[in-house]
Amino acid sequence: MIGRVRGWRRGWQERTKLQRIDLYTRLTLCALPWVFLVTWGLLPLGKAFGQGPLPVSLAAAFLAVNAAQCVLSNRNVDPAFAHYRGVEPFPLRRLRLPGVLLAVLTGLLVALAAVGNVEDAGLSLLVLDLPLAFVTPYVLLVPVRTYLLRCAAFAVAVVVLLGAVGVPGRTLFGSAVSLLVGTLLVLLSTRPSAWSLSVMWQAEEARDMQARLAVAEERLRFGRDMHDVLGRNLAVIALKSELAVELAQRGNATAVDQMVEVQRIARASQQEVRDVVRGYREADLPTELLGAKGVLEAAGISCTVEGADGPAGVGAPPAVQAALGWVVREAATNVLRHGDPRVCVIRLSTVAGSVVLEVENDGAGAAPAGEGGSGLAGLRERLAALGGSLEAGAAGDGLFRVTATVPLTAPRNRFEATASDERSASSDER
Repeated sequence: MIGRVRGWRRGWQERTKLQRIDLYTRLTLCALPWVFLVTWGLLPLGKAFGQGPLPVSLAAAFLAVNAAQCVLSNRNVDPAFAHYRGVEPFPLRRLRLPGVLLAVLTGLLVALAAVGNVEDAGLSLLVLDLPLAFVTPYVLLVPVRTYLLRCAAFAVAVVVLLGAVGVPGRTLFGSAVSLLVGTLLVLLSTRPSAWSLSVMWQAEEARDMQARLAVAEERLRFGRDMHDVLGRNLAVIALKSELAVELAQRGNATAVDQMVEVQRIARASQQEVRDVVRGYREADLPTELLGAKGVLEAAGISCTVEGADGPAGVGAPPAVQAALGWVVREAATNVLRHGDPRVCVIRLSTVAGSVVLEVENDGAGAAPAGEGGSGLAGLRERLAALGGSLEAGAAGDGLFRVTATVPLTAPRNRFEATASDERSASSDER
């Protein structure tokens, strides 16, 4: 017994606050019919005992049927809650037996009133207890108006039956008031409780959904960053490996130098991946401009960077520079991957309070693949969060141009906050 109590206590402690409130509310509604049964439903029947076999039989039958009704009511509370919340429809067949028992219970009450072994005050209390077990789950299954109309019809039927067996008018009035009080008591206690629980569960589900969306967004961000980090470096590794193979086949000793460069880039990529995983990496615009120029020239592509030292590159907010750094990286990656460019020009300027970055190359064949890749879509998301835009497409004369525009007064958002947090984390780590 002690072990069972400890198990109940452990189970209670393992529940969340909302689960405790939910359990407490359901247990309260399940206990309500039993409280009325052992108080108002039991005490008025004391007079029937010792008055002959018929009154005793009717009283015992009334108690037995009432107890069975309470058991069925407890079993229907959880499905009724599920129906009210819209989780699962309530099977109407579960109301058949309770409905039959309610009719039997009403007949037994009328029979007790007919044999005259229940006092007037006691009869009003029995009438009050009569529908409680049935309506406790039932009030959650139908609209309030339907519930009130059907309870009113039931009250009229009970009053008519009691009047037919000779119950005085004053007692009939008290019985009608008791039925009204009982049905309103159930309505005002059960429906608000169910509504409160529904609101709390919806809020809990919304928080859970928000957490899942945050995880999904972080996964997308991580995948995008991994693409941005590794895309260019892997392209360079592939290019230099092919060059090293050709040089080695010709017996050229510079193949070793190419493989040393591949090794260096691979190690740098490993470090960048570690930085992304730790969440500390931030694209730095000046560094990305220098890196893009070096990588493109290493691949035999003439690269010119214009305006890197101007006010656009220095005075822009950190979040803007970080976003444009990713644009430079992705654009340089596309230049390496697609088409056969020979010249690439990177321009950085300020126009009407916005930073404009243009990456233009003469490999117009890069347009379809670059525009269709996931990289540019990720860049558009970054820039849109800062109030900017990204355009990519053919610029005529065999040119392909990527243009990124970001306002200098871009509002502080999650990207800027992330950049600030990453700088703080990096300084703390050092």
